[in-house]
Amino acid sequence: MSTIAENLQAVEATIASAAEAADRPRSSVQLLAVSKTFPAEAVLEAMAAGQQAFGENYLQEALDKIALVARAQPEAPVEWHFIGPIQSNKTRPIASSFQWVHTVERLKIAQRLSEQRPPELGPLDVCIQVNISGEASKSGAHEDEVPELARQVAQLPNLRLRGLMAIPEPQADVALQRQAFARLRTLAERLRLDGLALDTLSMGMSGDMQAAIMEGATIVRIGSAIFGARTYASNKE
Repeated sequence: MSTIAENLQAVEATIASAAEAADRPRSSVQLLAVSKTFPAEAVLEAMAAGQQAFGENYLQEALDKIALVARAQPEAPVEWHFIGPIQSNKTRPIASSFQWVHTVERLKIAQRLSEQRPPELGPLDVCIQVNISGEASKSGAHEDEVPELARQVAQLPNLRLRGLMAIPEPQADVALQRQAFARLRTLAERLRLDGLALDTLSMGMSGDMQAAIMEGATIVRIGSAIFGARTYASNKE
C-alpha cells in the first residue's frame, strides 16, 4: 500500500471516530484532500485509493494539475475545490474550472464568479469565508458583514450558496479549537433562521479536524496528514 493510501486510511479512521463521538453519521463529513503544492501524480495516487475531492489554493498550479489529471484519467470522477484567496482578475478561470469555491469574502468577487460561470456547467457551489478569529492577517468577511453578504450572494443566478468556511487562529487546546468552530456553526444557524438554505460548514484541517467535526463540520480540508509536509515555491500564481 502506498504512503498516500495509508495516510488516507488513517485520516478516514480519525474522521469516523470523531463523527461517532459527535453522534453523527460518517457520511455527514466530506474529506477534501488539499493537494496544493503537490504534483498531479500525488492526486492520481490519492484517486487510486478512492479519494475524489481535491482542494487547491494557487490558481495556475491548479489549472495545470486539473489538465494533467484530466488527461491521465479522463473518465474518473473528480471534484475540484478552490480554497485560496481570489483576485478579481482570476475569477474567470476559477468560475470555469472548479465545482466549488470556499473563499468568497466580497460581493464583487461573487458577482464576477456568477457572471463568468459557463451556463452549461450549472451553478457554482460557494461558501463565504468568515474571519472567525478576527485576525488582521487572515482573509474573510467579518462576522457582522456575513448576513448581508450571504443574502446578496444567495440571489446571484449562477452561484449556489452552500455555507460558510473559516480558518480559525491555530490553537493547541481542543476547547479553544471548538470555541471558534462553534461560533461559525452558530452564525450558520442564524442565517438558516433568516431563510437561507445552508448545508455546509467547511472547517477543520489536519491539526483540528476532530474539534471541527464535534462542532458540525461537513467538509474537513486535510493536506499534510494525507500528502506529507509541503515545500513552497516562491511563486505559485
